[in-house]
Amino acid sequence: MTAADVGLVRVSAKAAADPPPADTDPLQQQFDIQQALSATPLVTGNSVTLLPTAMDAMRAIFQAIRSARSSVNMEYYILADVVVDGVSLSELLADRLRAGVAVNLIYDSFGSQDTPRQFFQQLRAQGAKVVEFNPLDPFAARTGWAPNNRDHRKLMVVDGRIGFTGGCNVDKSYENPPSAGVPADGDTRHAFWRDVAVRIEGPVVAELQKLFFATWTAQKGPPVDQVRYFPPLPRTGVQTVRIIGSSPAEHQPLYYASLLAAVTAARHRVWLCSGYFVPPHQEREDLAKAAEKGCDVRVITPARSDVEAAVYAARASYGDLLEAGTRIFEIHDAVLHAKMAVVDDTWSIVGSSNLDRRSVVFNQEVDAVILGHATAGQVEGVLRGFMQAAQPVTLQAWRHRSLREHIREVRARIWDYWM
Repeated sequence: MTAADVGLVRVSAKAAADPPPADTDPLQQQFDIQQALSATPLVTGNSVTLLPTAMDAMRAIFQAIRSARSSVNMEYYILADVVVDGVSLSELLADRLRAGVAVNLIYDSFGSQDTPRQFFQQLRAQGAKVVEFNPLDPFAARTGWAPNNRDHRKLMVVDGRIGFTGGCNVDKSYENPPSAGVPADGDTRHAFWRDVAVRIEGPVVAELQKLFFATWTAQKGPPVDQVRYFPPLPRTGVQTVRIIGSSPAEHQPLYYASLLAAVTAARHRVWLCSGYFVPPHQEREDLAKAAEKGCDVRVITPARSDVEAAVYAARASYGDLLEAGTRIFEIHDAVLHAKMAVVDDTWSIVGSSNLDRRSVVFNQEVDAVILGHATAGQVEGVLRGFMQAAQPVTLQAWRHRSLREHIREVRARIWDYWM
C-alpha cells in the first residue's frame, strides 16, 4: 500500500474517530459511517446466507446453476472441473447450455493454470463464452501484458437474481474431506481447506452483475447483450449490503477503508480471519487501538498455507497486537483460506480480499459488506467454530520463539509486498 493509499484509509476512517453519543444505535452508526465511504451504493432489502464450509458453498453453487433458466456468469481466480455429489461442473454447465442457458466464464490465467485447457475448450465448443484474464502468454494478451495483476475475485450470478461471493474458488482442493487434515508432508493440494462464501438475493445482486461485466468489457470479451442480464429485483430480506469491487488501476483500498472505519467505530467486538495475514502498519495500529480501548479483538490466521512464507510474515507482525491485548488463534488442522470479519453484532464482511498488500496493489477483488444482525450472528458463529479448532498464540510463547523462526520471519518480511 502506498503512502497515498494509507492517507485515503485514514481519511475514510475519520468519520468513526469521535465516540458517538451513548444513545446512538450501533447499527445506525455503522450505516452512517459506511454510507460516506464509497461511490458504490449501500443497498437495502437483501437476504444473505452464509455458507460456512467450502463444500456447503460448492453444493449451493451447483444447485443455483442447476436452477438456471437464462444465464450463468462466473468469475473465479481458480475455475476447475470440480465434482460435487458425483456431478462435475463441466457436465452441469453442458446441461444448462443444451437447455438454452447463456454461460459466460472469466478465469484467471495464473490462478487456473492447473486446470486442463480442454475443460475450457469443450465448454466453448458447446456454446459457452470464455475469457482468460490477463493471459500469462504475452502474445495472447488483449489489453497489455500485466502478469502480476490478477483477478482474485470469486463471483457468480445466476439469472441476474442469485449472487455468490466469498473466499471459495471453484477448486478441486475442496473435494478433500475434513479427515484429510494437513498431510505430514505439507502437501496443501491434498489438505482440508476451511473456507466460506455467501449466497445473496435481492437488489444488490445487480452490483455483482455490474462488476462481472466491467471485467468482461475491460478484458475485451465476446459481445454480450447485457440488457437481458439485469431483471427487476424485488426486496427479499432486511440486510443492507454494499458490494466492493477493487482493481489495481483504481488505486483505492476500499476494502481497507471499510474495515478500518468499522474497527475504529467498534464498541465491543472485532473478530476477523484471513487466509493471508500480512497487514500494513495502519491496520495493525487500528486493531491494537481497538483492543486497548477494551474491545474483544480476535484474529484467526493459518499455521499451514500453500504460501508458507505468508505464515512467517504474519507471525512477525504478532508482537504489537498481542501486547495490546489482541487474541490470536492459529489453525493447524486445515488450510485456512476464509476472509471475513464481524464488528459488534452489526457489521460484517465476506469476500476475496486478504489482509495483505497484494489484495490492494495487484489483485482484482470483490467483497460484500453486510449491515444487519442476522448475518453478523452467522459470521460470529463460524468464527467461534474456527477458534475452537485453533491453537491460541500467547505473548510469552511468541517472545520465546526459536532463532530459526526469527530467521524465517525476516526472510518472509522481505517479500511481503509481493505476497
